[in-house]
Amino acid sequence: MLDYRTHTFLEVYRQRSFTRTAAALLITQPAVSQHIRQLEAHYGCELFSKTSRGVEPTPAGDLLYQRLLTIENDEARMRDEAAALAAGTPGEVAADAPLHFGCTRTIADYVAPRLVAAHLQAHPHAEVALVAGNTRDLVAALDRGDIDFALVEGSFDRDHFAFATLSSERYCAVASGAASGVAVKRTSIRDLLGERLILREAGSGTREILEKHLAARDLALGDFAGIVELESIPAIKACVQAGAGITFMYRVAVEDELARGELVDITPRDFHIEHDFCLIWQRGSLYGPRYRSLCDGWRAELTQPDKMHG
Repeated sequence: MLDYRTHTFLEVYRQRSFTRTAAALLITQPAVSQHIRQLEAHYGCELFSKTSRGVEPTPAGDLLYQRLLTIENDEARMRDEAAALAAGTPGEVAADAPLHFGCTRTIADYVAPRLVAAHLQAHPHAEVALVAGNTRDLVAALDRGDIDFALVEGSFDRDHFAFATLSSERYCAVASGAASGVAVKRTSIRDLLGERLILREAGSGTREILEKHLAARDLALGDFAGIVELESIPAIKACVQAGAGITFMYRVAVEDELARGELVDITPRDFHIEHDFCLIWQRGSLYGPRYRSLCDGWRAELTQPDKMHG
């Protein structure tokens, strides 16, 4: 069980105020100050510096927050597991550890169903809860302890999160299967700038990858003839199929449409991109070995023929 002063420290870090922390924890402000002084004496350094608006963490405070936040979230997981075991009937086989995780939308829609099905086949009594969101939202959910780990396609802070690579995926440009005029323009990414671009919202991994690789070629999203933003991958694909524009996304998300001829791969020759899908978790978590082992098993599953499609 974490020391009460630890909880005070974490709340001060979030609130950036001793007064708001006292109100949130239902204790007095002098008690908050005392808890922080005791921690500073224990660690031998200042954790916060005063500002006109409240307090700001020192570099040592930033470090301690990341470490203690991981411990706080691990403790919550251990508490839930212990409670689940205690609630079980004596003599029953212990329930499998629950999976509470998040996926970016491409992974949630086109990869995770196979992984969850395989997991439930091997662990039929496991509890599974999956949430979908963009990379930015999932990183925030990890920090809050709302999820245990995440499968992401976008960039993340590798100093803050440990990770294992699930797969390496091809990133491609696609147009309507009827857009033969667009299909022939495949020599350079600049040949596609006259097209309307239909893409995900800011913060999504799919969009972030495109922005990064365009910038490396001194280009930006605004260089395309027009931009339409949609949060739904199926909606984006439907608009592209209808001839409303082109899009860039991972090939795994458009395999079926490409096979049926509803979409056509128009990836320029100078825009060959592959990017990793990664399983990430808070660095330093006691559950790290479990997450790494889980990723290893799922990676092996993805290398097998897709049983879900026969």
